[in-house]
Amino acid sequence: MGRRRLFIVVLLLFIGMLTVPLTSAQESAYRIIGYYTSWSIYARTYFVTDIPADKLTHLNYAFANVSEGGECIVGDEWADAQYRYPDDPIDAPFLGNFRQLNVLKEQYPHLKTLISVGGWTWSDHFSDAALTAESRATFARSCVVLMKQYGFDGLDIDWEYPVHVGANPELGRPEDTENFTLLLAELRAQLDAQGEQDGGVHYLLTIAAPAGPYYYSLIQLDQIQPYLDWINVMAYDFHGGWDTTTNFNAPLYAASDDSNPDNAPLNADASMKAYLAAGIPAEKLVLGVPFYGRGWSGVPDVQHGLFQPANGVPDGTWEPGAFDYSDLEANYLPTSTRYWHDEASVPWLYNADQQIMISYDDPESLRIKAACVKSQGLGGIMFWELSGDTRAHALLNALYEQLHAE
Repeated sequence: MGRRRLFIVVLLLFIGMLTVPLTSAQESAYRIIGYYTSWSIYARTYFVTDIPADKLTHLNYAFANVSEGGECIVGDEWADAQYRYPDDPIDAPFLGNFRQLNVLKEQYPHLKTLISVGGWTWSDHFSDAALTAESRATFARSCVVLMKQYGFDGLDIDWEYPVHVGANPELGRPEDTENFTLLLAELRAQLDAQGEQDGGVHYLLTIAAPAGPYYYSLIQLDQIQPYLDWINVMAYDFHGGWDTTTNFNAPLYAASDDSNPDNAPLNADASMKAYLAAGIPAEKLVLGVPFYGRGWSGVPDVQHGLFQPANGVPDGTWEPGAFDYSDLEANYLPTSTRYWHDEASVPWLYNADQQIMISYDDPESLRIKAACVKSQGLGGIMFWELSGDTRAHALLNALYEQLHAE
């Protein structure tokens, strides 16, 4: 009788294993990394509780700041650790998005979270933080403390960019090239020390890396990669309202009908090949894709607005010239004509009456990019950022389905 009961119990357990769906991390070797921004809880009304974590392997939280003293600090105290979500306990050590990320990980144990440090706006003090052995140790120590305090699984360093700081170019130094490598080495050492102290935990270290040749030429690509779990290559913003001629925000390949030879390397394929040529293993390279578009105004009705002069940028979703995909789908696709570029493998919109051209990615172009990741054996896809998608997750679903297709 005892043997029969044991057999039934084992059989029921086996049947249960067959019916429980696997998490994305179990199903696929490819990473799907989404950025979530602290400011999403404000006008965007997109909360941590809205994140479709079943379709992500990793989540990067943007951003922690770098203080004048060269330490990692909380970027938005209210959103990060004070905002009260429904049903938050009164006695929790911290609230806000940080607590909800830990709740999310309890619901989806495969999900790993990283706190991203810096970004375009908060990269001003990286050069000082990386300048000396002492300053590097101080920075790394503060980052590890912040990571541990709020329950993250790693750090994502978004220095935009060494030598030539994007928002304030005068704040960079020529020695940033070498110091960036030394900074990552110090971060890796301190993360490993903390992991050993925590019983053999491996804490992740990644970077958001530039896709433009000038910026990545200022980084010791071959020397930084041993310290990193992977590199997120930001293969977008190749073109935008800062250009006086319309072009593609995130082309996969070069367009032969683009008459400007300087644009030949400004595409995702060329960027990834450059990183591979630097000796970085393919599985450590993650292709970054945008969940937004870039637009121009005053564009003449020639070639449906592509590669044409522009005299400004239109109002965007949250800032001039930039459009969330959800906004494009709801408000621009119905009133504009969609065109497709076979070589660049991306679409664009043109409204002849309003003379507005918008370059963007959609489910079709993202499926092609995900297929490219698979065919080249790359490490996965990263995207900026979750709130730009539709509430039905049209873009993320396209990536997920393609990366999990046979």
